Amino acid sequence: MTPKNILYAQSGGPTPVINATACGVIQAAKSAGFLGVYAALNGIYGVLHENLVDVLKESETNIEYLKHTPGAAFGSCRYKLPSLEEDTAPYERILQVMKAHDIGYFFYNGGGDSHDTIHKISTYCQHNNYPLTCIGLPKTIDNDLAITDNSPGFGSVAKYIATTTQEISLDLASMALTSTKVFILEVMGRHAGWIAASSALGKNTPTHAPHILLLPEVAFLAAVKESVDSVGYCFICASEGIRHDDGRLVSETGDTDAFGHHQLGGLAPKLAHLIKEKLDYKYHWAVSDYCQRAASHAASLTDVTQAYALGETAVKQALSGLNDVMLTIQRTSSNPYAWTIGTASLGDVANREICIPNDMIKPNGFEVTDACLDYLRPFIQGEVSLPYKNGLPVYARLNCKPISKKLSPYDGRQ
Repeated sequence: MTPKNILYAQSGGPTPVINATACGVIQAAKSAGFLGVYAALNGIYGVLHENLVDVLKESETNIEYLKHTPGAAFGSCRYKLPSLEEDTAPYERILQVMKAHDIGYFFYNGGGDSHDTIHKISTYCQHNNYPLTCIGLPKTIDNDLAITDNSPGFGSVAKYIATTTQEISLDLASMALTSTKVFILEVMGRHAGWIAASSALGKNTPTHAPHILLLPEVAFLAAVKESVDSVGYCFICASEGIRHDDGRLVSETGDTDAFGHHQLGGLAPKLAHLIKEKLDYKYHWAVSDYCQRAASHAASLTDVTQAYALGETAVKQALSGLNDVMLTIQRTSSNPYAWTIGTASLGDVANREICIPNDMIKPNGFEVTDACLDYLRPFIQGEVSLPYKNGLPVYARLNCKPISKKLSPYDGRQ
C-alpha cells in the first residue's frame, strides 16, 4: 500500500513568515482529507530521533495564528547529514522512521543546505524503492536561493530594514549638529548583500539615508567624510558578508556552523572603531540580528501571501505526483507586480548561492541602481493585520503533542 501520511519540518534560521508556509501545508492537508499530518521537532534532527508531533491536535485558531507568528513554530536546526557515499546509516534511520509512521509525503522548509538534505533523502528512498514524495519549500531572509525569483522571508526583512533605516536616520539627523555624526547598522545576509540593498528602498533624494551600503572596507572612510561634510551625518548599512581585499570576511569570528559556513558578527563595532580612530567622529551602531528576522509585526503582506501559497501548493503538487523538487516563485510581471508558483529540481537548488549582480550596484560600490530597487520594491508591499490583546500581538502557542515512538532510540550509528 502507498504510504499516506504527511511529515513537515523546518530547518535553518527562522524568518518572519516561515510559519505561514507551515500554516499553508497544514490547512491544505486538512482540506485534502489527510488523517495523519505530522511535524518533526527541530528539523531533520527530530526525524532522526523520531520526535514527531500531531499537528491535527492543534486548534484551528492556533494554526491560523501561525501566519503571523515569528520563529520556527516546530523548532529548527542546523544539522548536516553526511554524503550518501560517506555514510548511509542516517538515511536508513530516516527511512525506518518514515516507514514506521506511514509517511508518504515529506515537506522540508529551509534554504540551500536544507534542499541538499531533502534531495539526498529523496535519492536514498528512490534507490531503496520506498515511495516518499519529497518537496522542498524555500525559506531564507538572505534571498540567495537559486532559480526562484525571491525567497520567502526576505520581503519582510527588507521592509523592516528599510523602515528602520528611515526611522534611525531621522533620529540621527536631529542630533548630528552637536553630537553623533555616524550611525552603522549591521544587517544579516551572509555573502549575498540583498538585505543591505533593501535599506535604500526609502532613499528618495541623495541626502536621504543610507549614504553608504554594501561597502568594502577599501576607501569607505573617504565616503564617510564626504557624507558628513555634505549632509551633516552619515548612515551606513553594512552587510555582515563584506570582505577585505584579500578575500577574508571582515566580520569572521573564526567559528563555523554544521555546514562549514563562517560564523559572522561584530562588523559594526569594528567599522565604528575605525571611523573613530581615523576621523574622530562620534558614532552609534546597532546589529539588527534576530530583530530583523523575528519582526512579524512589520511583515510584508506580499511575503506572507507567497509563503502561505507555497505551503498550500506543496500539498496539491505532491498529490499530483511531483517529487524531488523545490517550489519556486516566478515573476510574471513587474508593473503591475504578478507572480506564480513554479518548480525546480532539488539538485539544481542545493548548495547554490545567488548574490546581487554587478549591474545592480553603482560604480562607486556604495549604492544600488534603480534596477535593483525596481526588483526589490514589490516584496515589501502591504501590511498584515494582527490580533492584539492588552496592547501586544497574539501569537500561536502550539501544544506540540508528541506521537508515540515506534523505534528504539537513535544513537547516531543506526
